[in-house]
Amino acid sequence: MISKETIDKVFETARVEEVIGDFVQLKKSGSNYKGLSPFSDERTPSFMVSPVKQIWKDFSSGKGGNAVAFLMEHEHFTYPEAIKYLAKKYNIEVDETEQTDEQKEAANERESLYLVSEYARDYYHSTLLKSEQGKAIGGTYFKERGFTEETVKKFELGYNPDQWDAFTSEALRKGYKLEFLQKTGLSIVKEERQFDRFKGRVMFPIHSMSGRVLGFGGRILDSSKKAAKYLNSPESDIYHKSKVLYGIYYAKKAIAKEDNCFLVEGYTDVIQMYQTGIENVVSSSGTALTPEQIRLINRLTKNITVLFDGDAAGQRAAIRGIDLILEQGMNVKVCSFPEGEDPDSFSRKHSQEEIRSYFSENAKDFIQYKANLLVEEAAGDPVKKAGTVRDMVESISKIPDTIKREIYIQECSRIMEISEDVLYNTLAQIFNKNKKEAGKKSKPSSSEPFTVVPNELASSVEKVDVLYELEKKLIEALLLYGNVEEEFEDLVLKETEEGVLELEPIVQKAKVFEKIYLDLQDDEVAFTNNLFKSLYSKIINHLHKENELKIKNLVNELDPEESSEISNIVLNDEKYLLHRWETKEVYVKQKDKSVAQLVTETVLSLRKYLITQKIEELSQQTKESTSNKDILLDILDYQSLNTLLGTKLGRVLSV
Repeated sequence: MISKETIDKVFETARVEEVIGDFVQLKKSGSNYKGLSPFSDERTPSFMVSPVKQIWKDFSSGKGGNAVAFLMEHEHFTYPEAIKYLAKKYNIEVDETEQTDEQKEAANERESLYLVSEYARDYYHSTLLKSEQGKAIGGTYFKERGFTEETVKKFELGYNPDQWDAFTSEALRKGYKLEFLQKTGLSIVKEERQFDRFKGRVMFPIHSMSGRVLGFGGRILDSSKKAAKYLNSPESDIYHKSKVLYGIYYAKKAIAKEDNCFLVEGYTDVIQMYQTGIENVVSSSGTALTPEQIRLINRLTKNITVLFDGDAAGQRAAIRGIDLILEQGMNVKVCSFPEGEDPDSFSRKHSQEEIRSYFSENAKDFIQYKANLLVEEAAGDPVKKAGTVRDMVESISKIPDTIKREIYIQECSRIMEISEDVLYNTLAQIFNKNKKEAGKKSKPSSSEPFTVVPNELASSVEKVDVLYELEKKLIEALLLYGNVEEEFEDLVLKETEEGVLELEPIVQKAKVFEKIYLDLQDDEVAFTNNLFKSLYSKIINHLHKENELKIKNLVNELDPEESSEISNIVLNDEKYLLHRWETKEVYVKQKDKSVAQLVTETVLSLRKYLITQKIEELSQQTKESTSNKDILLDILDYQSLNTLLGTKLGRVLSV
């Protein structure tokens, strides 16, 4: 168990914008930061971070909370793991008591897979550095590649002995379960036998963006063996190769800083370039580039430079990946190396300055690169040239931004010496074709005509849960203005000298949280939503105790669901807009209204709504009961109170 002192220190030290900034490119937006959601596929930023309140909110998925909540959502950390990650980031010593066997057993399966993978990384790395076989075989290979000892340690490179079950036997001896060794793919089980998947290979750990070990790539060193040169971990609950980029953990800060990402093919390409000083580099690990991998980069930068070998195969691979990158709204450049060179070999022969200079001079915009490559292939052949033009327009059609598309059409027209009108017509044909194909997939068959009857149409209209929104509005008022002192006007019934009852205004000074608390207590009004009920109690207690509300401190005391709801309410203040609530007798704050008005309107609206519900409930009872005199009297009392509340509410709204 982690001590409370450690947890408190982590919460005091961690900055949510710094933690999230390691995973998402954040840009200043007033007093907050904005970025693309790391939880959904989007092109317009809807992810907001508040440094003042130390919370975040993702409007596309509804998630939110503090720094710990982000790590638990994004990296699937448990609470203790998130605390340890932050402690490591901020150099805080973790004071931890020994776990019992029951606590160890309680660790979930996913965490067990991580633990097994992290043990494997340590085993392979230690074997490389300390065993005779590791030094002689694995160490020699890495030296021949030009990797320094510092680089080997940085990337946690390793070696698995050339024995059938060296790793598996040691892992079992250490107490790791065969079930998890098998599920991560580190060990293969056949009948009564178990053996190492990566026997006799140098090992490349594959990390998540936060640095957790997800899987491995292993390279065989004996060319005489009939086995795959490179072997990756199989798919598992923690490793999905289509969603992972090799080197992203080491490159993320440099990518955000340089506002560009170099994309290469192999592990050694990444490591060699990083060692040279070019750190904003990642690899697709030899697999075909996927939209998920591109979106990982998109969180950090909009700019990708694809680096490929100078041979024909490398050039064709570059073209295949371009369209996928364009579809994600990214800016793409392509740079090929001289014939016979790749990022690894080129980096070994040149200094950082020379490499950067080469990229600067030879990186071409995708349209120029594609044109140069295809024009050479189509030289002197009109039919091939026509196909080349269409191929280029196909790529341009993938670009979601209209202005960018137009600029590229103009550039394509200039390079290919074809009128813009022809290219626009071709673009329109492509769009129409795609639209028809999409329509065929989504439209019902002609044998089953699609019709909408009035009742179906009416039921599709969004219904507002009035009670939910009013309770939420009160929580919002407490969070945003709880400690603000305001003058509240109330109407009370007083008897005149003539004996007539009239409503007389009385003004009293009070803090917002005191006003809400007393009004709800006087009327014995309780929240119906369990989440809001819990939040209300904790916020009121916090304000009574501290006499001020610090969102950061409050959020750290709440569970993840409550923390997320706080973020939703606080960061939604500017974004959230209610439409035509007056028609439903729900009156909400306008920007030109005072805090006192907001609070009074909301409390009165809630009371009025609950009384209206009570009247409806009693009216229903009169239909079901033969003796309903008492019920009718109750209804009259409630109707009088409802009228009084309506008068009060009307006065507040007219101020």
